[in-house]
Amino acid sequence: MDSLGRILIADDEETFLVSTADLLRREGYECDCVPDAATALDMLKQARYDLLISDIKIPGNRELKLIREIRSIIEGMPVILMTGYPSVNTAVESIQLSVDAYLVKPVDFDRLLGQVKISIKNFWFYRAVQNVERRFHSLCNDLQGIEAVLNSSPYRHTSSLPLDTFLELTFRNIVAALSDVKHLTEGLNQNAVEQGVCHLFNCPRLSDLRDALLETIDVLKETKNAFKSKELGELCLKLGELVNKRAKEEVDEKIKLEVSTA
Repeated sequence: MDSLGRILIADDEETFLVSTADLLRREGYECDCVPDAATALDMLKQARYDLLISDIKIPGNRELKLIREIRSIIEGMPVILMTGYPSVNTAVESIQLSVDAYLVKPVDFDRLLGQVKISIKNFWFYRAVQNVERRFHSLCNDLQGIEAVLNSSPYRHTSSLPLDTFLELTFRNIVAALSDVKHLTEGLNQNAVEQGVCHLFNCPRLSDLRDALLETIDVLKETKNAFKSKELGELCLKLGELVNKRAKEEVDEKIKLEVSTA
């Protein structure tokens, strides 16, 4: 069976550490266990994890140092905090650090498992968004490279440009990137992840992806004019329709929300 995700569990209470890891492994997750914050940080730097589950009072986690440092190692890393000594201060700090959950021991395993599923699924979508965003930025750079070649001598005044291979590769990358966006939006719609995953193009992180799309459209317009290419024009139109469609959906969603709360 394929792994449902890789989890790092940090707790100095060995019985809890081992039993929790065993239960999660039975559910299909890979689990590594560490007894303190320093070892947890080392593991996070060496391997790729989908979730950290940590006790608040493990050695080396004074003032939640472990959680604060994770943000500089793995962007968007989900964290579930647990404690046998809940307090207002630690609860407030957890909220400020945007942890996924703050659970009080003894932890109900079904509740923990439910949160694990949500946190890992959200993080996988987050990574998918990052990958699509990087792909679009790369495409923008490629298209700007084409534009630079077109504006340089001796190509500026020639009718036949030896760029067929480069153009073909670029178009393939554009199609692949659009396919990634399609799969990503389908995944968001089909899984409907708890209102916790923001809709495509409608949260701070995903706005970067929308900006990359808009930038791609602008460069495509300039490149189309230089090449007088019907295919480039059609591709530019499709990208524009994708952005406009999502913008219309956002407006419709806001109207429905206003009507339902009126």
